[in-house]
Amino acid sequence: MKIKIRLYLFFFLIVLFNGCSEKQPKEIKKIVLLGDSLMSGYGLSSEKHLDKILQKDLNLSGYKITIINKSVSGDTSSDGLARLDKILEIKDTDLIILGLGANDMLQGIAPQKTKKNLQEIITNIKNENIEILLAGMKATTSRGLSYKKKFDEIYPELSKNNDIFFFPFLLKDVALNPDLNQSDGIHPNFNGVKIISINLKKSIVELIK
Repeated sequence: MKIKIRLYLFFFLIVLFNGCSEKQPKEIKKIVLLGDSLMSGYGLSSEKHLDKILQKDLNLSGYKITIINKSVSGDTSSDGLARLDKILEIKDTDLIILGLGANDMLQGIAPQKTKKNLQEIITNIKNENIEILLAGMKATTSRGLSYKKKFDEIYPELSKNNDIFFFPFLLKDVALNPDLNQSDGIHPNFNGVKIISINLKKSIVELIK
């Protein structure tokens, strides 16, 4: 009898331990986009902006998520940091997609300064217990290979050092494709935005799981 009781207790503890150790899905209901013109919808009508497309894609996949776009064309990492307090005042934000740095690169701002600004943004967001999805950027070679190397290293290092979710390149499958960009060759057109949305949706779904 004592042996049976011990066996029941043993199996009960195994079930209890396994149940506690399972990774719990994250509840994401509200996402804020914090970026520049690449996420703000530059050159596109409002119904074609990333927030609208991404929210629709997520909703069609069964996720009841609201997207708020707080991206501003022309913003550098310094600009994003300067207005972060206002963004953190948005109630019930579960996730912030951070996509700043492209304008830093275009202006030739020192990569160490960009990294410092992004680190401060990340720290402040984490202090509010808000999840972060860092959308990386890659530099062109126009400022030299040394600059490109230092800039490109910013995002994977921040992701690793802060243990945050990471999408390596915001413009994956879109950059340098004339069919997916506006006439300036920089900003995504509607078809480009749709691809960015699909890529980000995959990362968000992975984050939730």
